[in-house]
Amino acid sequence: MTTGAADLLLQDPSRGGPGGGREPGGLGLDGQELDPLLDAGRGSAARSPWRLFWARLRSDRVALASLGFIVLLVVVALAAPLLVQLAGVPGPYVQNPGALDAFGSPTGPSVAHPFGVDQLGRDVFARVVYGTRVSLEVGVIGTALATLLGTVVGLLAGFYRGLTDTLLSRAIDVVLCFPLLLVGLGLGAACSVRGCVRGAIQPGTSLIIAIVALFNWTYIARIVRGQVLSLRESEFVEAARSLGASGPRIVFRELLPNVTAPLIVYASLLIPANILLEAALSFIGVGVRPPTASWGQMLAEATPVFNTAWWYMLFPGLALLLTVLAFNLLGDGLQDALNPRVGRR
Repeated sequence: MTTGAADLLLQDPSRGGPGGGREPGGLGLDGQELDPLLDAGRGSAARSPWRLFWARLRSDRVALASLGFIVLLVVVALAAPLLVQLAGVPGPYVQNPGALDAFGSPTGPSVAHPFGVDQLGRDVFARVVYGTRVSLEVGVIGTALATLLGTVVGLLAGFYRGLTDTLLSRAIDVVLCFPLLLVGLGLGAACSVRGCVRGAIQPGTSLIIAIVALFNWTYIARIVRGQVLSLRESEFVEAARSLGASGPRIVFRELLPNVTAPLIVYASLLIPANILLEAALSFIGVGVRPPTASWGQMLAEATPVFNTAWWYMLFPGLALLLTVLAFNLLGDGLQDALNPRVGRR
């Protein structure tokens, strides 16, 4: 007697033999080790995919710690003025020559300035806190726009094939030919005075977000296109066609939900790359414009004095390092939770 998929989902995982889905020795019917999270209790096999995802993610303490740190960064960015006020330090743009030493050099951490001051007497703590806003804006908003554009292009190229696929794929290849950092350098220099597109894109954060959105969608488009090519001939797509579903309905109602998992993973890994891009452009002087606080800009300003003012490079550098590391670790955790057979060693 054969066992249907529904019977396998609703069977009791605590039993042995074919009825319980387990063979002696803790192995499943396919000879693979059973997921302990799925085998934790009676009826766990009937959980929804998102509940199973959350159960796997909760077991990854590193990913949870990274998620907690990212949530803390969001809170810091949203409550930056309040946090600076509670710390009792001047704002990020307040220049205080009295905070410098007798030779006009920056002074280190103290009670009045926990992270020290820069060459102009501005509080480093306040500037690091406000720099969180710039990094998250570029990372999250830029990645969201790039993901949206890449997803639409990938869906259309993978589903419609033919001339549409050829044109979109060649467009992806052309955009991939441009080195992103050099493009950012060129556009940053060209738009540094009056902006671009008749002033619609102004120098600073909006310009970097536009660069990220226009040139970082290609890898997402390729990932989505590859997933759609493997799914377009699946049984559920053929069933939708037989029921008279239109092309757009199949694309956005049938195929899009099935490419969500790799999109989430890649987007979480693209955010730190975009944060580093903003820091790099600000470091070379074509990103966020002074006096707006940016971690990359602070590192550039600290370069000439890092031998004597180590704090000015240390604290923004640590903030950048921990932020990028947290997003990367969270991305690894999402990969393991969404695709446990691949993620598990």
